[in-house]
Amino acid sequence: MKRLFDVFASGFALLLVGPMFLLVMLILRLTGEGKVWYRQPRVGYKGREFQVLKFVTMLEKSESMGTQDITLRNDPRVLPVGRVLRKAKINELPQIINILKGDMSVVGWRPLMPKSFAMYPEHVQAQIINVPPGLTGIGSIIFRDEEAIVEASDLEPREVYEQIIAPYKGELELWYQKHQSFWLDMKIIFATAWMVLRPTSTAYLRWFSNLPPRPEALEPKATRGRHEPAASA
Repeated sequence: MKRLFDVFASGFALLLVGPMFLLVMLILRLTGEGKVWYRQPRVGYKGREFQVLKFVTMLEKSESMGTQDITLRNDPRVLPVGRVLRKAKINELPQIINILKGDMSVVGWRPLMPKSFAMYPEHVQAQIINVPPGLTGIGSIIFRDEEAIVEASDLEPREVYEQIIAPYKGELELWYQKHQSFWLDMKIIFATAWMVLRPTSTAYLRWFSNLPPRPEALEPKATRGRHEPAASA
């Protein structure tokens, strides 16, 4: 059932966004470094690696520059057109082709580079690969603006991912596996579209009940400890 939906949805989406694909391809060809497609190895279903497909948004060989596989807000490696594509998540749309090929699903955990995948706790790594990765998912929604979390922390970027982002994102993905259903997938797809149109909205938080408790380190600094009981005299 899920695979049938993936094929139908990705095929329809490819027809729908085809004209935009052609426009983006032309713009990328005429700007930046003139490259259109970006392929990168990602960990997928059952731990098998595959080549994820994206529109180019960064300088060539950017993974060997600066913060490597971690992208920061206003990262100098991101091309001017790439900033627009990344903000609107248009750079991820070529993964519709990955879905058609069977590498990915519409909804699932976000496929990561092996180096980033290794940041998940071991129990998460062992379980997360039991379902196909997705174009979107609960982890993608909650962590839509990872760059802001990294920049707000006093830790180094890689430490933020290893100590704060990866553990909680892993628990979110396990939560999805536990509660997986067609209805939940529809809510995640709708929430993803909503976040593209209303990126600052937090209404989606009311649409998903019983999510794993959010770590205090992910709360805005102004609200941390606000709900802690007062110390006794």
